[in-house]
Amino acid sequence: AEGYGDARTLKRRIAAMEEWLANPVLMEADKGAQYHKVYEIDLATIKEPILCCPNDPDDAKTLSEIGEEKIDEVFIGSCMTNIGHFRAAGELLKSFNGQLPTRLWVAPPTKMDEAQLTAEGFYSIYGKVGARTEMPGCSLCMGNQARVADKATVVSTSTRNFPNRLGQGANVYLASAELAAIAAILGKLPTKAEYMELYNSLAAKTEQTYSYLNFDQYEDYTKKAKDVEIEAEVREGAKQAYAAQYA
Repeated sequence: AEGYGDARTLKRRIAAMEEWLANPVLMEADKGAQYHKVYEIDLATIKEPILCCPNDPDDAKTLSEIGEEKIDEVFIGSCMTNIGHFRAAGELLKSFNGQLPTRLWVAPPTKMDEAQLTAEGFYSIYGKVGARTEMPGCSLCMGNQARVADKATVVSTSTRNFPNRLGQGANVYLASAELAAIAAILGKLPTKAEYMELYNSLAAKTEQTYSYLNFDQYEDYTKKAKDVEIEAEVREGAKQAYAAQYA
């Protein structure tokens, strides 16, 4: 058995997805559902980036509240990122000449992201500025593939910054990929003005930069999909399972 890589498993997943696409059903709350607590956030009131401070993901502050903290290392990766974040980081890094004042780690979440970013030339940009590109996956976020230097001050796009998770005694700020890239370039947390100036430089290519990796729009994937044949019994099994689940 090859798990998720097994052809039979993949065919069952394809058949199940086709059933859902034919009759999509989304999860929703029961009528009259009661919640322990309701949070209402007016996004119009957020005028600058919000970071989670060392070393507690619940300790959130605005960029201005934190100030210009010196940054030693930057990690752009984890399952919280998508290909658009790596393009945005690449666009910001493209204009930088020389070696970064920080140690920059780059680890796309999937091999498909890595292949597309390479094809679009972004890996060349990462290499030019001296970034360390890790194999796709968890990388520093899990803390078991590589580690930042002891007691380093870090900006990370991961989801957690618990003590010693990314490195022994490290102080880790959680932030967006765009803010992380800017911190890597400046060697510090930027001021609000510095951030907005560099972030606004992405505006001209927003649609291109943040387009998702939609497999149905890439010839490499659609070619392979055309040759996949799914047996009638697999489709029937998916149909019955779907009907039972949403009956």
